[in-house]
Amino acid sequence: MSGQTGKPAVCLLSGGLDSATTLAIARREGFSCCALSFDYGQRHRIEITAARRVAAAMGVTDHRIVRLDLSAGGGFGHSALTDAIEVPKDRPDGGGIPVTYVPARNTIFLSIALACAEVVGALDIFLGVNAVDYSGYPDCRPEFIEAFERLANLATAAAIEGKGAYRIHAPLIRMTKAEIIRAGLEMGVDYSLTHSCYDPAAGGAACGHCDSCRLRLAGFAAAGAKDPARYRGSR
Repeated sequence: MSGQTGKPAVCLLSGGLDSATTLAIARREGFSCCALSFDYGQRHRIEITAARRVAAAMGVTDHRIVRLDLSAGGGFGHSALTDAIEVPKDRPDGGGIPVTYVPARNTIFLSIALACAEVVGALDIFLGVNAVDYSGYPDCRPEFIEAFERLANLATAAAIEGKGAYRIHAPLIRMTKAEIIRAGLEMGVDYSLTHSCYDPAAGGAACGHCDSCRLRLAGFAAAGAKDPARYRGSR
């Protein structure tokens, strides 16, 4: 995957499995992507390195990293991903919204992506949210995506001036993790470049027990493929 031509789009790129697959889908559909990653004070900041690897491998020439501070030190916090709160391990399914939920994260990220889209002249925004194999976050549901798309077309100069209608693409939203992985492998996504773990070791090895690791491992198993990620211990 190299080079970029085509209609402009903004693609949120966390460096994880889902966002890498979404970027590949956008590229396959002929979009020239501005990749947008966020350094928001997350404990698994290694995902930013993964995002850089993925963007480079897919030939993205415009990769922007936005720095925010959604931790308690920045006046926000209340999440195990940004603060000194233990990341749940081997959590039972259906256990409610976990403490790894970052308050309004996708709303914040999409708002910035929308501003970026206005600047680069794009009317299409891609993100890798999923409402099937996910941790129960409220901002990963179809209702949220539909509502934000309506907002985008009410809150921007481009839409009001009739330059076009914004569309929020969430191509993975109704797919299982196994379906996502199979689709990515068919497109040649190199999942060894991605990072999913919420609580990695200092060297980057995944814990294998947080929600994100468990969903990833189960997805690869169901897809009949080997997960190339590094895990602590014998995995």
